Amino acid sequence: MRSIWETRHFHRPPDLVVVGAGIVGLFTALFYKRANPHHHVVVLERGPFPSGASVKNAGFACFGSPSELLADQAKEGTDAMLARVENRWKGLLELRAELGDAAIGFEPTGGHEIYGAHDPLYTYVAERFDALNATLRPIFGTSVFEWDDAAVARFGLSSGHRLVKTDLEGPLDSGALMLSLLRKVQSAGVMFRPNSSVASVEDLPRGVEVRLEGGELLRAANVVLCTNGYTGQLFPDLPVIPARGQVLKTAPIPGLKLRGTFHYDEGFYYFRDHEGGVLLGGGRNLDLTGETTWEEATTEAIQGALEDLLRTVILQDQPFQVVQRWSGIMGMGPSKSPIVERRSERVVVAVRLGGMGVALGIRVARQAAQLIS
Repeated sequence: MRSIWETRHFHRPPDLVVVGAGIVGLFTALFYKRANPHHHVVVLERGPFPSGASVKNAGFACFGSPSELLADQAKEGTDAMLARVENRWKGLLELRAELGDAAIGFEPTGGHEIYGAHDPLYTYVAERFDALNATLRPIFGTSVFEWDDAAVARFGLSSGHRLVKTDLEGPLDSGALMLSLLRKVQSAGVMFRPNSSVASVEDLPRGVEVRLEGGELLRAANVVLCTNGYTGQLFPDLPVIPARGQVLKTAPIPGLKLRGTFHYDEGFYYFRDHEGGVLLGGGRNLDLTGETTWEEATTEAIQGALEDLLRTVILQDQPFQVVQRWSGIMGMGPSKSPIVERRSERVVVAVRLGGMGVALGIRVARQAAQLIS
């Protein structure tokens, strides 16, 4: 019972269906549409608006702390670590150029990592610090990291810690980023279909059949799957493991000195200032088995650990009130490198962002759009 207007403009077979309206999905649709302006492109999103890790994260524009990069170097070698850093750094620059710093709320207040003065991790990083900077210099053209122990007191952190900073990172507003990107995608002529949860994707001889949870069937010429941590629900054979990250936000703290983004305990904890309060996430390492899940929820144990970190390290026993708690599902795996590959002639997957979707998303999307084109 559709009219000719519905059939012609809203229900004609898509040239491309993108599953997932996160950073990767929306940029994939945008880049494909720019290259193929007369093609019909549809983005399917399970929620009423973008609802994945792209809007559940803590809003970090970062490319890796010293302890993370050294761990990657030890595990996968220098070349793999450098390639990953370069990809993240170029991705951040491309993201800021495409959308603009004001539109994404980027603040150049710096990125930091803190260590206990007697923590073996501090000794490990300190012994390799100059060599790490020298290794990174060809990518950035300058020394990336420097010690700034005086900033521990300046930021109001507890004494007995050492601090590394870089001026090349900072916080951003993930919601503003996604809203700006969604508007740009829609203005380019891409159709955004929210509340469209995908039940299955089947590659057939004459196209790809995308079945929605309600039973509706879309037949598309091509499909790109950009479901990141939820990929296993559609393609369980892909090495993508869901990893839940829990976050909390405090009410404004009188006289808060904290500025910028911070990593702690090998990056398993991360925090920043936000509207006069503290935004803090992490603790997944306390229960890696329990946090390997698709369920968006918070747990008493991890939220308690986050609050303990507020009391002992970040706010030094200042009173605080938690006003919001949430979680997001990241896509992890045996490697931190994304999966961007052709599943078949008509189906491409662009998934497993490893918690670095803000930095990597735009470049992963560009690669996916080129593959399907």
